[in-house]
Amino acid sequence: MKRETLKTSGFACAALILAVAAAWVEPERHVPKILSDQGELFYPNFTNPSAAKTIEVVDYDEATATARPFQVDLQRGRWVIPTHHNYPVDVSDRLLKTAAALVELRKDVVVSDSAQDHSKYAVVDPLDSKNTNLAGRGKRVTLRDLRKDILADFIFGKPVEGKPGFRYVRVPGQKRTYAVKTDADPSARFTDWVRADLLRIPSASIRRVVINSYSIDERMGRLANLESLTLTQENSQWKADGAERINTSAVATMAATLDRLKIVDVRPKPPALAEDLRSGTIRLTLDAAMSLRQRGFVLSPNGRLLANEGEMVVETSAGLVYGLRFGEVATSGTDTKPAAGAGENRYLLVTVNFDPARAAKWGEGSSTGAGIAKDLTNRYADWYYVISNADFQKLRLKRQDVIR
Repeated sequence: MKRETLKTSGFACAALILAVAAAWVEPERHVPKILSDQGELFYPNFTNPSAAKTIEVVDYDEATATARPFQVDLQRGRWVIPTHHNYPVDVSDRLLKTAAALVELRKDVVVSDSAQDHSKYAVVDPLDSKNTNLAGRGKRVTLRDLRKDILADFIFGKPVEGKPGFRYVRVPGQKRTYAVKTDADPSARFTDWVRADLLRIPSASIRRVVINSYSIDERMGRLANLESLTLTQENSQWKADGAERINTSAVATMAATLDRLKIVDVRPKPPALAEDLRSGTIRLTLDAAMSLRQRGFVLSPNGRLLANEGEMVVETSAGLVYGLRFGEVATSGTDTKPAAGAGENRYLLVTVNFDPARAAKWGEGSSTGAGIAKDLTNRYADWYYVISNADFQKLRLKRQDVIR
């Protein structure tokens, strides 16, 4: 009996030695639980970037403690921005590039398995209304397919210190936080998804600019305190009517701003008003009048379109005549919050037409001007644009700003 006990003990010792040896030779079988998925793909079934037909990006503004949602969607074969009144996307390949950067993203390094660390790594879900912590919220990025099923869903946190190209990432609804190597940084800014340059009027093509400042007597339907400034450019030299010397720096800045004028946001016009603007004749309907008035524009009894903050007419060498009318301060919206100290953003109404006489006068009697004007009218007719106060101030010059 004693011999059997010794034999059993011997087998037990041998088994223990084999177990220790196995742990030494194959340590991966004893990986700690926190490292159990390190190196794995986040979404192994997401392999085709072109499958993404919707991107939702939710950023967080700590200053106002509000989430800022942004969405791009494929609707009826056209990419639009539902969060901005279905404005058409001009940067058509941006979603594909974003999706390609998120395909086969891996859980490179596990850094925490605790929900208490989410704020530390800035991976708190910006949509989590139950979390009372307003700091440390990340950017949530969701890709969906044509059926609106989720292809990938991430919360992007802050960059990892000391590891260039890495940032903290978490999957919504999960506690674990990872350090992930990725250069993806999906934008929730409207201007990153559209052709932000609104006018694209090269400075060298400008021949004449008329800037009218006035106040509107709405009861009488006429202008008051009218001040007009006319500038002309010939051989790259600017002149002002009635002045021998001008502030060329201010005028050059105005011309450059016309070339690079940026859209901050948009608001849709009523469909009937948009059609009227395409035809060139605006009917004085209640719907049109209310829509215009809310944004600082007034239609006079004789059909002239006036603006609270004045207007400017820009004539180019191709015979294109742009009408820029400056309205009220823009109402609050997703992207209309100006930078600190920058002033308030402004509504802008743009019209354009072609004048063959002007084209002939400036030496460019091109037959393409009418077509360009029609294309631009179709583009501008649907929208009130919002521009920054900084650009507004550079455009709305007065005589004292120019005449020395």
